[in-house]
Amino acid sequence: MIKAIKSKILKGIKNKRINVFFLFLIMSFSVLILMKLSKTYTNTIDFKINKINIPESAVIFDDTDKKLQISLKSQGFNFLKYYFKNPKIDIDFSQNIKKSDKHFIWNKSSAYLDIVSQFKKSVEIVNIAPDTLLFKYDVNTIKKVPVRINANVSFGIGYDMSDSYKITPDSIKVIGPDALVSNIEYIETDTLKLQNINKDISTSVKLKIPKKNEFLRFTRDNVQVEATVAKFTEGDLKIPVTVINVPDNITLKYYPKKISVSYYTSLVNFKSITAADFEVTCDYAEVSKSQTFLIPRITKQPSAVKHVKINHDQIEYIITE
Repeated sequence: MIKAIKSKILKGIKNKRINVFFLFLIMSFSVLILMKLSKTYTNTIDFKINKINIPESAVIFDDTDKKLQISLKSQGFNFLKYYFKNPKIDIDFSQNIKKSDKHFIWNKSSAYLDIVSQFKKSVEIVNIAPDTLLFKYDVNTIKKVPVRINANVSFGIGYDMSDSYKITPDSIKVIGPDALVSNIEYIETDTLKLQNINKDISTSVKLKIPKKNEFLRFTRDNVQVEATVAKFTEGDLKIPVTVINVPDNITLKYYPKKISVSYYTSLVNFKSITAADFEVTCDYAEVSKSQTFLIPRITKQPSAVKHVKINHDQIEYIITE
């Protein structure tokens, strides 16, 4: 029993010695690092260009590899952040930039204060290279294009949209070189997927913005989509048949004179739909010599109905003297 206690005490002393050793080792290393970082160094760092406030009327080409090599003098602490992420420097195209027929021209002498303002006061700028940067540009075209909805929506039993989708805004601006912008006729939305809908629709939908072309800009990347959903029912009416383009020297008799037309409409509009809102027409000019029937078509229908169907495919006719 006494030997076991003695053994534990000796182990504890040894472990404490080891812990104290590592503690002093870590403290010494930390002090060394702090001493190193507190010293003043001069380093040259590559800064990527971050273009800001580019005029809407211009698009910039061939600048993906452009960088500024800036020599900085400061304590080591101030250099740490540049080793953990790619450093960037802002170039503001709304000031201290000259413009030629083909280039925006940045010069370090005119933009020096802009660069200095992006660093701490404890950081001294020793040198900036190159002295001049040229940004090739082209004049932008601004084109307004419509937005088209992609929808995959199913409705609950007896429900449907009482009108078409309302898109807000219904168009957006595309900004870029004319050669690219002129090819864009419209912008589609991502597919709106909804199931078993029995109430009004109101939701934001993303636009299918081309992401691969860096020279095109779009005024927004989403739209608001709304639609009124209502209870629907089926209706059926007898509509008179009219035959057109009958020659003056022909007397035509046809049957039936009225045919059944079915449709789908909201309960709110059901009572207001009448036979006078529809027209069914047969065109005699479309009849071939061997054909003994006319083909009826819907030539007029109210906007409040959907899925209009003629329940009679053919109109029989005879020619009388």
